Amino acid sequence: MRAPFTALVATLALAACGSPDPDTDGDGKISMEEAQASMEANGAVKPQPGQYRASVELLDFEAPGAPPEAKQVLSSRMERTFEYCLTPEDAEKGFEEMARTSQSGDCSFEKFDADGNDIDAVMLCTDGGMGEMRMTMDGSGSETASEMTMTMEGNMAGQGRGTMTVRTSHERIGDCAS
Repeated sequence: MRAPFTALVATLALAACGSPDPDTDGDGKISMEEAQASMEANGAVKPQPGQYRASVELLDFEAPGAPPEAKQVLSSRMERTFEYCLTPEDAEKGFEEMARTSQSGDCSFEKFDADGNDIDAVMLCTDGGMGEMRMTMDGSGSETASEMTMTMEGNMAGQGRGTMTVRTSHERIGDCAS
């Protein structure tokens, strides 16, 4: 479930006015550190602590050699609604730090456009045995809610190149239970 969580994290992490060129070192990639610096420089939105309700929906899935029922099976395993508590300490760290810790491998942004609460970004992650995974993210977020559509392209569970599109939404529903 890391990919849907990453979509939430990226939505809210980037839901602030972005700098015109967050690639400050000019290497053609926007590192997590550059994204963090850009967000801090522009007064990035941080999440409010509290109880959140999240939902995950599989919109599309294609993988080489996958049987016709693969999307239905994956959908039944992925699609769900759940609640979680975001503590004040976690909220203070911001979503960028959560994005970093939720991803395995080395990730950087190919594209990083944030305008107000809207986000349009592309993240490229490389991981030991799986190769590259390219994630296109489009959505919006605020201090208390987010909605993100994310398409992942890459080596799907070692089966070859495929794509998966997921929509996530998160909404603050109150204070955390004590």
